Amino acid sequence: MPERKLIAVGGFQHETNTFAPHLAPFEAFERADSWPGLTIGEPLIETMAGLNIPLSGFIETALRAGHRLHPLCWCAAEPSSFVTRDAFERVADIICSGLRAGALPDAVYLDLHGAMVTEHYEDGEGELLRRVRENVGPSIPVVISLDLHANVTEGMVENSDAMTIYRTYPHLDMAATGARACELLEFLLAGHKLHKAMRKIPFLFPLTSQCTDFEPCRSLYGALETMSLRPGISDVDFATGFPPADIAECGAAVVAYGVDQESVEAVADQLYRQVLDAEADFTFETFSADQAVQRAMNNDSDKPVVLADAQDNPGAGGTSDTTGLLEALVRNGARQAVIAILYDPEVAAMAHAAGVGANFAAELGGKSGFPGVPSYAGKFAVEALGNGRFVFTGEMNLNSHAELGDMALLRVIDHNSEVRVVVGSARAQCLDLAMIRHLGIEPTEQKIVAVKSTVHFRADYDPIAAETLVVISPGANYCELIDMEYKNLRAGVRLETLGPEHQNQ
Repeated sequence: MPERKLIAVGGFQHETNTFAPHLAPFEAFERADSWPGLTIGEPLIETMAGLNIPLSGFIETALRAGHRLHPLCWCAAEPSSFVTRDAFERVADIICSGLRAGALPDAVYLDLHGAMVTEHYEDGEGELLRRVRENVGPSIPVVISLDLHANVTEGMVENSDAMTIYRTYPHLDMAATGARACELLEFLLAGHKLHKAMRKIPFLFPLTSQCTDFEPCRSLYGALETMSLRPGISDVDFATGFPPADIAECGAAVVAYGVDQESVEAVADQLYRQVLDAEADFTFETFSADQAVQRAMNNDSDKPVVLADAQDNPGAGGTSDTTGLLEALVRNGARQAVIAILYDPEVAAMAHAAGVGANFAAELGGKSGFPGVPSYAGKFAVEALGNGRFVFTGEMNLNSHAELGDMALLRVIDHNSEVRVVVGSARAQCLDLAMIRHLGIEPTEQKIVAVKSTVHFRADYDPIAAETLVVISPGANYCELIDMEYKNLRAGVRLETLGPEHQNQ
């Protein structure tokens, strides 16, 4: 039986949209929402059990192999703008002080996102890994897992011995990615050396083009497992990048690991060329809010049309309170329509104070500071109330316990339309049918279901949809990258496929 090793485990996740208006303070990492809140030490093992989170998959695999675990901490915050200096330093200190406590571990595994930008570091994960390496020394294996949207940096590659990256978007394989990381770490613990290679892709493409259910990502990701089985190769991965991050190393990357450097370089070059050859295919059809609503209203199927309010996706740093699509639903006279989740704690509290059956006037949404987005001024009927506590039923967040605060189902009082709004007290991407069913409304019985999400909703909503339309309405997750004012992005990167190269101002 292999020797039991002591492995320090933890995680620190944030996807930073530097164009968003709100920061991520320490309290955002403490708070539970769609995932657990900050968890430190031994409770981490139980908290992670059975969840589709990378650390969960790593822990299960490591314990099955008989290893001992030294839990550090794990936390995540809803995507937003910069992680505050205070938040980064406090969490980094918990991780590094945990490494210094007790016996030096035989190895370290960290569940990271790969797109964290802090108030004082462009590359949050690279800096965290530098500190981890400083604490454990050069000979202790350090393995990480990253989100598919990671902006993989030289610092991340340099300060870790191996990494695995999600291969699905929607992210259905998060736990599986942690399990793969454990397998690589065991290979290193057995005394083997892994060579590495990274190639940065010279063009950016929006999240709408990154879904692995569609081409070209379907084929690119479909080839990774076969590539990873080649002689001399241990793992090959492709990160599509997180475009709304104005940092030098923003963008997609190919990474490869193996026991033979020549083979590693060759497979990295091959995948890099395949991505470049597919550049023209990284496009996706989008609709204006009015176009999408009018098309959905003409649907004569017994299934709903799903509208993705992609630019106001809180899972990509959106404020989740822009009102453009809501306005379009009412303006066009949509009926049997619901939009979820619009973030407005003030209006949610007003609904709870008024009670089911009450009517009240309010300024809904438009309060988070995103420029040019007004509140929706109207009268609303309170149809249902909820406490935001439920269990996710969709594959991506299966078994996670939601803690979304007071929620309300409001009907817009308007003679020409029938539009309902799910209002929440926490920014949370509407990626699970349970988020609407929590308030007693059945999505399959609607004509139009609008969700503030870009792609993650597809795992749970596409199967019930007559069709799904991606809507361009105001929000901080820009679908047209050419419109973004990058200041720190390295020169030479194309902001649209086959377009001109970005020049630093």
